[in-house]
Amino acid sequence: MSKTATLEIDGKKYEFPIIVGTENEVAIEIGTLRSATGAITIDPGYKNTGSCKSEITFLDGEEGILRYRGYSIEELAEKADFLEVSYLLIFGELPKKAELEKFENDIRKHTLVNEEMKNIIDGFPKTAHPMGVLAALTSALTAFNPKPVNPNNEKEMYDAVCKTMAKFLVIATWTYRKSMGLPLNYYDNTKGYVENFMRMMFEVPTQPYKFDKKVIDALDKLFILHADHEQNCSTSTVRIVGSSHAGLFASISAGVSALWGPLHGGANQAVLEMLEEIHNNGGDVAKYVLKAKDKDDSFRLMGFGHRVYKNFDPRATIIKQAANDVLDALGVDDPLLDIARELEKVALEDEYFKTRNLYPNVDFYSGIIYRAMGIPVGMFTVLFAIGRLPGWIAQWKEMRLNGEPIGRPRQVYTGHTLRPFTEEKNR
Repeated sequence: MSKTATLEIDGKKYEFPIIVGTENEVAIEIGTLRSATGAITIDPGYKNTGSCKSEITFLDGEEGILRYRGYSIEELAEKADFLEVSYLLIFGELPKKAELEKFENDIRKHTLVNEEMKNIIDGFPKTAHPMGVLAALTSALTAFNPKPVNPNNEKEMYDAVCKTMAKFLVIATWTYRKSMGLPLNYYDNTKGYVENFMRMMFEVPTQPYKFDKKVIDALDKLFILHADHEQNCSTSTVRIVGSSHAGLFASISAGVSALWGPLHGGANQAVLEMLEEIHNNGGDVAKYVLKAKDKDDSFRLMGFGHRVYKNFDPRATIIKQAANDVLDALGVDDPLLDIARELEKVALEDEYFKTRNLYPNVDFYSGIIYRAMGIPVGMFTVLFAIGRLPGWIAQWKEMRLNGEPIGRPRQVYTGHTLRPFTEEKNR
């Protein structure tokens, strides 16, 4: 017999079904709440509201668990590469060797971007933030691919996935090249997806770009760790925009804009800004640790703790080693990175941080890695977007295939009641 929850309003009782997920998450189905009772729920930020059922990502913040399609993030980061994980998220299963080779080759077929896109990027000043440019260019791809994608047509959907994965990577690197006044690079079909990102970013016409395997491996891991994270702000945005049957590029452009916010994708940028503040004020880490402990001080250590993970961020454990590998491989001499390592040591050993679960999170380590690679702070969130792209595609696809209704939250009105219009002369 199925379980129900009972709600009592003004002495009248109403029953609503209880839904239990495969990981024993419990939800009360209130789809008939308003029609049955005349009442709605109010939940600012939707912290207690499930917007959908999903088979893509399982996240348990209390236990520090993250899984894609049932596979642990630890195992995926160790054994898979980014395109494998992308395929898994979007199509539901890990690809066989032939499927993965076809996927990578089919992405390569779509890596050329219409030359008229250059006219659009030329319209931006060099000082434009890369995320603003990326959102605009992603939206502009709709103009060059006007045919709507039918998610129920497997071939159409597959082609749209390959096209999106291909073109998004190219235009993401173009945002950096524009800001640096460098010629725009094109995809090299003889190289891998992550290698191409680094080459398109940094190769100049006068000399080839030299790859460092440890750097490529670390970036591949970072993309995997960022690939999906359940119903976060940007992913929910992609789903709600797509629920109007807006196209894939338009929906992803909206996700880029949501990710741009400093409370979401901009967190690793905030880490570097904090390190710069400490450095510019003498580099005294102990002083800033004391400030962080002082409840009356407005200073906060960025990159420590997480709004979802109440224990530890499982992604941070993985990327910590990658950060060490990158710093050792590149032999970077950077005072900001020295400060970061001091802060990390304090957070892992100091009882104040340990008892409050204020461990370094993925944003802390990703900022360090990007800094060591020579990637400017303004590009940090662009790299986050590249990693999150397959998750956005998977969530859009799932939402459409599930036939979810258009997103339309309710509200509780708290403004004026009806009042008469006042003529201008009497106001």
